[in-house]
Amino acid sequence: MSRLMIGTILVILCIFGASSAHASRYCLQGDQWGYPGNCSFSTYSQCKASASGTRAHCGVNPRYAHQRRG
Repeated sequence: MSRLMIGTILVILCIFGASSAHASRYCLQGDQWGYPGNCSFSTYSQCKASASGTRAHCGVNPRYAHQRRG
């Protein structure tokens, strides 16, 4: 059941995500994804909810971390 919930959350985030994957701040990281991971999360809470029940973890998107700031 938790896999179904996680899958549903991921589908919703992919469909309704307001920002592009490259601009999102957090990445779901683990064995299932290459570097830098699934970077479709604008909040840490979203990422942690998707990582719940898995061996994945959340980290800052390196593209976001290294963006030039005005």
